[in-house]
Order: sequence, then C-alpha cells, then structure tokens
Amino acid sequence: MAETKDKDYVVAQVEEHGIKFIRLWFTDILGALKSFAITSDELEGALDEGMGFDGSSIIGYQTIEESDMIAKPDPSTFAILPWRPKEKGVARIICDVLEPSGKPYEGDPRYVLKRNLQRAEKKGLTFNIGPELEYFYFANNQCADIIDTGGYFDLTPLDQATDLRRDTIFALQDMGIHVEYSHHEVGPSQHEIDLRYTDALTMSDSVMTYRLVVKEIALRAGYYATFMPKPILGENGSGMHTHQSLFRGKKNAFFDPNDMYHLSEQGKGFIAGQLKHVNEFCLVMSQWVNSYKRLVPGYEAPVYISWARRNRSALIRVPMYKPGNELATRVELRCPDPACNPYLAFAVMLASGLDGMEKGYDLPDPVEKDIFKMTPQQLDAHGIGSLPENLGLAIKETENSELVRRALGNHVFDRFIQLKKKEWDEYRIQVSEYEIGRYLPVL
Repeated sequence: MAETKDKDYVVAQVEEHGIKFIRLWFTDILGALKSFAITSDELEGALDEGMGFDGSSIIGYQTIEESDMIAKPDPSTFAILPWRPKEKGVARIICDVLEPSGKPYEGDPRYVLKRNLQRAEKKGLTFNIGPELEYFYFANNQCADIIDTGGYFDLTPLDQATDLRRDTIFALQDMGIHVEYSHHEVGPSQHEIDLRYTDALTMSDSVMTYRLVVKEIALRAGYYATFMPKPILGENGSGMHTHQSLFRGKKNAFFDPNDMYHLSEQGKGFIAGQLKHVNEFCLVMSQWVNSYKRLVPGYEAPVYISWARRNRSALIRVPMYKPGNELATRVELRCPDPACNPYLAFAVMLASGLDGMEKGYDLPDPVEKDIFKMTPQQLDAHGIGSLPENLGLAIKETENSELVRRALGNHVFDRFIQLKKKEWDEYRIQVSEYEIGRYLPVL
C-alpha cells in the first residue's frame, strides 16, 4: 500500500534526505510555471498556513490594490528535484492559490480545473487524461538550429538525442511520474515522451513538471528544448494529442460492447459535445499566434472538425477497440499543442464533453477518408467545418462562448481574452521578413 503524502510524510522526507530548500510552484493564467523557494525551517508553517506573495506581479492575477495572495502547498505533490545536488537538496511542492481569507482564488488555473472536475464527480465520474507532448531540441534559444536530422522512430546516428530523452525519463520517474514510451518524432530534432494516463488534476501537475524537466535536462547538456508549436517552416509542428476517458469506479463509461463503434451513449455524447464546441474552446487548446502556423493542412495537424477511428486526419479519433481491452476505450483530441495551459485545456475539454452528454447531442457518422485530400465541395457534402485559421478568429469564437466562460469562470475568462487580444494586436502590426523580401523590391 502506497504511503500517503500528507504533512507528516513531507516533513519526514525533508529530514531524511537532508532537503534544505523547497520550491513552491504554481501556474499563471497563460500556463507559465512560477516558483519561489523557502528553507526547510519554514516548511511546517507553509504547510499549515501557506506563504504570502504579490499576486499583482503574476500575469492574469490580481490588481495592485488587491495583491496579497497565499500559496498553499499540496503535500501530495511533494517530490525531490533529481537534477539538483544530493547533499543539501531541493524539493518542490505544487500549490493551490488562495485569497487572504483562505478561500480558493478564482484566478488560479488549478482551481478552475478542480471546479470542473467536481461537476464530473457529482455524476460519479473520474476524468482521466493521457497526453502526447512533442517538442524540439535546438542548439540554443536564439534560432532554430537542429541537433539531428532524424525522422519518425529513427535511431542513432540520425537520432542524436537518445540520451537526452533517457535522462529526462529517469528524472520524471524519480519524481513519481509514470512514462509509457518515447521516440524521435517526424520533424528533424523533434521528440516525444508520453506519460501514462491518470486523473486530470494529477496529469496537469505532471505536464507542468514534464515541460520543466525536459528543459532542465536539455540545458544541462548544452541544448535548448522548446514546446513552441511551429518553430520550423516546412516541417511538422509540435502537438499534444490528448487521450480522454471517463470512468465510473473501475468501469469505462465510454465503452459499450453492443454498439457498432463500441461506444456508449455517454461516449458518443462526449465526442459530439467536443465537436460542437471545439471552435469555441480552440483558443484555450492553441493559445498562441504561433499555434495557428501548426494548424494548417498537410502537416498531420488536425484542421477539419470530424471524428474517426483509424483516420488520423480527423480532429477526434477513437482508437479501434480490441476485444478484452475495453478499459482502453478513449477519445483522442488532436488539436491541443504542448504550449497551452493544461489546467485550463483539460477543464474546457471536460466541460464541452459533459455538455454533449447532458444535452444528448447527436454524433455524426465517422469520416474514414483522408480529409486533407477532400475538395471544398466534398467537405461541404460531409458537413465538415474547420478550426479558426488564426489567433484573431479564435478569439472571436471564444469571447462569445457561454460554455467557455462557465468553464473558466468570469475572472480567468475575461483576463485570458484580454491577454490574447493584446498578443494579437501586437502581432498584427509587425512587419515580417517575408513582407520585406516580397514587397520591398517591387512596391
């Protein structure tokens, strides 16, 4: 039986391993990891009462006149940082952000997810997530200089990052994160490490940890790792295909052995809900200007709103059922990228799926043909729409969405939209190298 990670466990581990510093982690609205360190002498007080910080300095948090916030460590997230020195070591604990009164802070992305998970829990359901995060290794963070020319599943000498992935996996395992497998991806210098599915809150914490560990291990080897969705022109971008399932106890709520697709009515409603609302929540899945350079036809990125079983050109895929493996029935959403805020992304995924279940949305027929090769007329005949083409269009879809507002809450919704509009305005007025090269010589 696994030992419970409570206050006593954390204090004992810190003493046993000689931990001198504990880093308290939390996440801003855009998904950037924030941290400050306390000494081991302050640990018990932090676990009991939390630690105060200035919320006005965190993107999307409080205004200057309401800046006092509390970071309350969650003991279940305690882990020792394996890349730090063994003597006088360093650990981390992920925090919930509270108001001075002790009330959960509505602007905390972790709380946003918790609130949506409570909606599923009231139905007796657990929301499980299994993401596939892709990323690139470059020589530095100033330009996209690749470090290998490998392709999908390549080995040495084409894949020169095997040891980087290995060391990253060891570090993740040391922190209690279960890794399923890893490999070289399609693009040069592009890689993937997949985490074994678990409940959505644990997985969100793991995704934040994963992104930092990948970068830390790369940095210590003299390289730079990036989760930028589309860093190289003409090559595949990096996605975060996300496998989702709902369990009622030990039973998979998506599975029905008597259905032609082996999907229950709940599973069909969940998919239908995501198909109906995907344009509304696309901004949360793909939140950067650069995200929409990835979401174009021809690079294995999903653009067209449809579902399928084996067809990887569809937005949502339900991997084919294998007899005796009903627990593996799941819904794979293919539009998220690895630079999103996982707490918010998983929250709106769940909210849209539950909406489809509760309202009994009809699921259209699957599309098993290569959608990328369809003409506009064929797309119309199949009733296949497409995702927003740029950040500006995605913002317009989201700011009118009652579903996303309800899922994120007014505070996060309004500030997220505000930040994205600012990013889009900054991008629109830029004069790119393409424009200089294309127009300056002739106009």
